Amino acid sequence: MQAIGQKRVLITGGAGFLGSHLCDRYIEDGWDVICMDNFHTGSKNNIQHLRDHPRFELVRHDITEPFMAEVDLILNFACPASPVHYQSNPIKTLKTSLLGTMNMLGLAKRVGARITHASTSEVYGDPQVHPQPESYWGNVNPIGPRSCYDEGKRAAETLCFDYHRVHDVESRVVRIFNTYGPRMAVNDGRVVSNFIVQALRGDDITIYGDGSQTRSFCFASDLIDGIIALTHQSDTQGPINIGNDGEFTVKELAEKVVSITRSSSKIVYKPLPEDDPKVRRPNLEQARKFLGYEPKVRLEEGLIKTVDYFKSELAL
Repeated sequence: MQAIGQKRVLITGGAGFLGSHLCDRYIEDGWDVICMDNFHTGSKNNIQHLRDHPRFELVRHDITEPFMAEVDLILNFACPASPVHYQSNPIKTLKTSLLGTMNMLGLAKRVGARITHASTSEVYGDPQVHPQPESYWGNVNPIGPRSCYDEGKRAAETLCFDYHRVHDVESRVVRIFNTYGPRMAVNDGRVVSNFIVQALRGDDITIYGDGSQTRSFCFASDLIDGIIALTHQSDTQGPINIGNDGEFTVKELAEKVVSITRSSSKIVYKPLPEDDPKVRRPNLEQARKFLGYEPKVRLEEGLIKTVDYFKSELAL
């Protein structure tokens, strides 16, 4: 990874699942890291091992409020990303995407920093194009229970491109598809962590809908590789899909988790939530073209590592 300027990076949401892995990678590569988090969904446990590192600084701050720092790079990853969390306070979620991203873009403008913004596959909504290319404008309900996240992220992308056009801010936009791995929260509410925790506890594994809906699951290390590759190249601003283009039904995922955990859990079915996408798989042509990106971790391999992590978290 080629560093920019003085090698000081601000990572918002830095104590979260993905943010903490980014903190690790930039510390390993010799950067000074400012980790910012308001700990709404982030955890101090995720960055505890870095607290005494001489190049690591932890700042408790909410990005909906302005922030000043002399940095060369900003990675904007502050926002609840699971339906349970972002729907618990939808107005705050929308503010984080809008005001928070505007604050970080304003900071990037003032100090001349490059900024990478974490967008999401949810900008495609319940897609009518499959797999989803970056050129697809999406099929999103603007007034539904998921809209605070979906539309907030769409508007944040608009801000990134307008700050680039109007103020020449060097921005990058990554559209993150379903990601899993160590440091997911036990109460995360996303399908991989739900299934693993339920299986390890011997609870019923809950599938919403009939289980035929599909998802693509990317292991955290592969996603971090893609984010860093996008951030440190100069051929495209994005948006770029990053994820794994292997596609599985939710029922197949549940069966794999039961097999790996050797659980006695039974699979039960409940009604599908409103606006839940029926399919989700990234078209990775642009990532391969511009970044040379290729996910490496197979689902079974990643699930084994993630199960081991949750066993330690649950003290099993």
